[in-house]
Amino acid sequence: MARTFNTEGYCDPDYNYMVDLTGRLAEIKAMVDADKYFTINRGRQYGKTTTLIALEDYLEPCYKVISLDFQTLSSACFENEASFVSSFSREILYAAGSVPMQVKSEMESYSQGYAPEMTLSVLFRTLEKFCRESEKKIVLMIDEVDSASNNQVFLDFLAQLRAYYLKRRKTTTFQSVILAGVYDVRSIKRKIRPEEDHKANSPWSVPILAENRGRRPALPSPGGIPPSGWDRRRRRTIMAGSPWNIAADYTVDMNFGAKEIAVMLMEYEKDYNTGMNVETMAQSIYDYTSGYPYLVSRLCKLMDEKIAGEAAFPDKSRAWSGEGFQAALKLLLEEDNPLFESLMNKLYDYPELNPVISRLLFRGEKIPYNADDSVMKDALMFGFVKVQDSSVQIANRIFETRLYNKFLLNSREQCGNMFAEGSRQKSQFIVDGYLNIRRVLEKFVETFDFLYGDRDETFVEDEGRRYFMLFLKPIINGSGNCYVEPETRNRERMDLVIDYLGTQYVCELKI
Repeated sequence: MARTFNTEGYCDPDYNYMVDLTGRLAEIKAMVDADKYFTINRGRQYGKTTTLIALEDYLEPCYKVISLDFQTLSSACFENEASFVSSFSREILYAAGSVPMQVKSEMESYSQGYAPEMTLSVLFRTLEKFCRESEKKIVLMIDEVDSASNNQVFLDFLAQLRAYYLKRRKTTTFQSVILAGVYDVRSIKRKIRPEEDHKANSPWSVPILAENRGRRPALPSPGGIPPSGWDRRRRRTIMAGSPWNIAADYTVDMNFGAKEIAVMLMEYEKDYNTGMNVETMAQSIYDYTSGYPYLVSRLCKLMDEKIAGEAAFPDKSRAWSGEGFQAALKLLLEEDNPLFESLMNKLYDYPELNPVISRLLFRGEKIPYNADDSVMKDALMFGFVKVQDSSVQIANRIFETRLYNKFLLNSREQCGNMFAEGSRQKSQFIVDGYLNIRRVLEKFVETFDFLYGDRDETFVEDEGRRYFMLFLKPIINGSGNCYVEPETRNRERMDLVIDYLGTQYVCELKI
């Protein structure tokens, strides 16, 4: 069976072209060897599940690995402590394979619901016995943990893991626990509060009105004293530290480098002999994706399966070219895939992200990363941005272009004067298949001066780029795209790059 590029589910090296994960797996194993508990939290479709599945095989010679997926558990499994103990025991028995006889008997009684006690403390005593009697040290891995994050039972489960970790010198427990998901479990206490909308960490739980979303809520009474009738149990839950504060930092880079992409393409080239320039193609893919695993695989899959066979690219040799890459890029930017859908939904669910994204896109601001800023942390956690040289940047060119399209191509902006003028004058800017960028700039200046010439310099500086891109978008839409150069030679972020039908233009936008 021929291998393919895969963007649906996890990747298997026997069936899919994929980057060699050996280096990453070795780094993770070093953390396991050092009996670290940690979380792999990255944005959607970042290769977390693929990494866990490969890690299970990689650790198997040294450890007994129990790999679970909380996505397979229903909400009823987390309804109360007994339900969770029963469901968790059933999953452990299924995933662990061979289990010591006494442990198996106890866990079967939990899973079938006829044990005298069905509590987490009883379950963990059995798990302790399992770890003690196992021939190999046990590594527990749980994928999609954030699917269970909105309930007290899960918080109590984390607290039990923490308690056994802290007394691991006196008892036998898991060698390592690895949790994977989008949300950082260390801040999971924010998600289990009764108020579903409550996101900011405040001393007392108070509702957040829509107009105040993203602001720090005020204390419910002077001096921070809770009012009479305040739910003390709720208060204790909120005030308690995160039960996962024992987790080690996970610093393994999960992005693909250009050299790693090149090795993957060489495997493809062995099978198809397209004649592509592997290093050049790998670098182009990296330049636009910054190594985001899904985007790398998606571009390759589009060139292999969609572009190859089109009239302009009748075979794979033509598809794996600079022009074929641009055609695949255009398809990717126009499609509605699960990654883009998840990304855009976050802008609706977390509206406080929009001003930060807008500042990066349209003002070119160099925003210092502040680990105490919850908005910055959310933007990083969901994959919108990356931190480079202690500053925040949009994660990659593809996200940047897609976000520009979201902000510039919405119905309100398309009804504005600047977008309308770009659409109306479009025909005069394309000459023999080339973009007459000098003419574009001249007409933009005329149009901007006519519409906004009476505004002050601050308006020109803050809004100039956005209006230029509004004017430009209908001109290049469908045949090109634009993005902000991540870092210019003088380390500022104010140059706009336009790709149009294989030609690249750089516009200096500094004032």
